[in-house]
Order: sequence, then C-alpha cells, then structure tokens
Amino acid sequence: MSSSRILLIFLLAFLLVCIIQVSSDVEKLETQDHKPLVVKGANRRLLPFMDCEGLCKVRCSLHSRPNVCTRACGTCCYRCKCVPPGTAGNREFCGKCYTDMTTHGNKTKCP
Repeated sequence: MSSSRILLIFLLAFLLVCIIQVSSDVEKLETQDHKPLVVKGANRRLLPFMDCEGLCKVRCSLHSRPNVCTRACGTCCYRCKCVPPGTAGNREFCGKCYTDMTTHGNKTKCP
C-alpha cells in the first residue's frame, strides 16, 4: 500500500472515533452540589448549567402550593434554561419557550 492510502485510512479511522465520541447520547456531569446532571444532545457543552432546583425554590417560596409550583418550575427550567426573577410575574423575561408551554389541559405550565 502506498503511504497516501495509509494516511487516508488513518484519517478516516480518526474521524470515525471523533464522531462516535461526540455523538454520545447522554453525558453525566457533576454539578457544584455533587449531583449528577444528565445533559442530552450534541450541543451539551455549549449550554449554560443552571441551578434549577435552587432558582425554583426561590421562585415558588410564596406560592400557595409550593411543591406543585417547584415541580412545574423545574420542568420549565430544564427545558427553557431560564427561571424568571422574583416570586411571581416576569414570565416574559424567559421568552417564548417559558410563556408558551402548556399543560395537557391547555393551561400555562410555567409559574
């Protein structure tokens, strides 16, 4: 075999290994609280990591049903990567993802 064919085979093998490594479905990362955070997708390293649990706890602290609020807020935070400031209102701060998410009963999901 010529040296150009060996080089081509080596480059193709290297490219294949890179593609397999990048296209992994799930990567577990350690957060500051030492809890594993599962992040899916090819752009997982480009997304900012948020403390959804802490932010939602503050957001729902004055809610009449804090457990229900915290659960819904957590879902919205993980999907939209945003929690509005304050304990109520300001939903527009997080954009269309946060304001347009609805429950199965077509009620707004995010607090």
